[in-house]
Amino acid sequence: MSLTVSEMQALVREGVPLAGAWGVEVIAFADGEATLRLPHREDLLRPGGTVSGPALMGLADVAMWVALLSLTGGKDESLTSNLAITFLRPPAPRAVIAEARVIRKGRTLSYGEVLLRSEGEAAPCAHVTTSWAAARRG
Repeated sequence: MSLTVSEMQALVREGVPLAGAWGVEVIAFADGEATLRLPHREDLLRPGGTVSGPALMGLADVAMWVALLSLTGGKDESLTSNLAITFLRPPAPRAVIAEARVIRKGRTLSYGEVLLRSEGEAAPCAHVTTSWAAARRG
C-alpha cells in the first residue's frame, strides 16, 4: 500500500497528537527516509530565541517514525527505545527541517539517524541517533 503525503500527515496527527498541536508537516517520505518541517512558533522557543531542545527532540522522533512507516505502508507499532541528540549549534528562530533515514530495519530493533537544520541553512543544528523496538503483543 502506497500512502500519499496527506495520508501520512493524518497518520502522524492521529498517532502523535502533539505533532499536530505543534503543526509538524510531513514534506516527503520514501524507502526509509522522511523529511518533516516544524514551523516557527513562539511557544517553542527558549530564552535567547532559539528553538527548544524538547521541540527538536520531538521533531526528530516523529521524523524517524515517518521513515519507519514509509517502509511498512503506514503500519508500524514500534516504540522509541533510545534517542541521543547532539546539539551542534543553536537553531535560527525559524522553521526547522528534519531529515530522517532508517539505517537498519530489523524484526525486533531498528536504528536510524536524523539531521535537523534551520530552514534555508545547509549546516545541521543537531544530529540524532535513535533505535526503535518492536512493540510486544499480548
